[in-house]
Amino acid sequence: MRILVAEDDRDMNAILVSRLKKEHYSVDTCFQGEEALDYLAGAEYDVVILDIMMPVLDGLSVLTKIRKEGNQVPVLLLTARDSIEDRVKGLDSGANDYLVKPFALEELLARIRVLLRRGTGEKENVCRVADLEVHLDTHEVLRGGKEITLSGKEFSLLRYMIQNQGIVLSREKLEQHIWNYDYTGGSNVIDVYIRYLRKKIDEGFTSKLIHTVRGAGYVLKEKA
Repeated sequence: MRILVAEDDRDMNAILVSRLKKEHYSVDTCFQGEEALDYLAGAEYDVVILDIMMPVLDGLSVLTKIRKEGNQVPVLLLTARDSIEDRVKGLDSGANDYLVKPFALEELLARIRVLLRRGTGEKENVCRVADLEVHLDTHEVLRGGKEITLSGKEFSLLRYMIQNQGIVLSREKLEQHIWNYDYTGGSNVIDVYIRYLRKKIDEGFTSKLIHTVRGAGYVLKEKA
């Protein structure tokens, strides 16, 4: 899953990016509202963490603009303002959630998981397809009750696929949601990681869950 962090406090920005990367999210980061709009115009994000008090263009202005443009990406506002009026203004501008500074990083991560679940209709922190379980909070992966060890990128790819289960995902879409702007790898990187996942998720099981759709991409689903 790919997240944009727009926070002008550089220490806070660095802390957020470091923790999100440890949770195997792909992260882009900026420090001003205008920069945030540039990032949002150039890529699809699964969640945006948006500080209200930013220079040049504040977070509420960024939020209002992208909502007017029809961008419904989940937005979590960060604010030092804890008045009811400020919170109502943020939610009325199109925010999905907000956190008042200072906050615990664990709460931030929990709220991100909730936002991601809302977009997929999931009601808990466990995604399932057949006998495959992916625990979004602990990163535990089980197939037939057997624990499977994945690398960070393998987990990111599987998490995105299972949260979009049944949907054919192109290589370009998968790459965009798993890697950030800093990525400079090869063009076949998705194919490589799909092979890794198949070896760990499908090998040894009669029912295969990861399927190739010729000319379109890949889909995670249980075949009837």
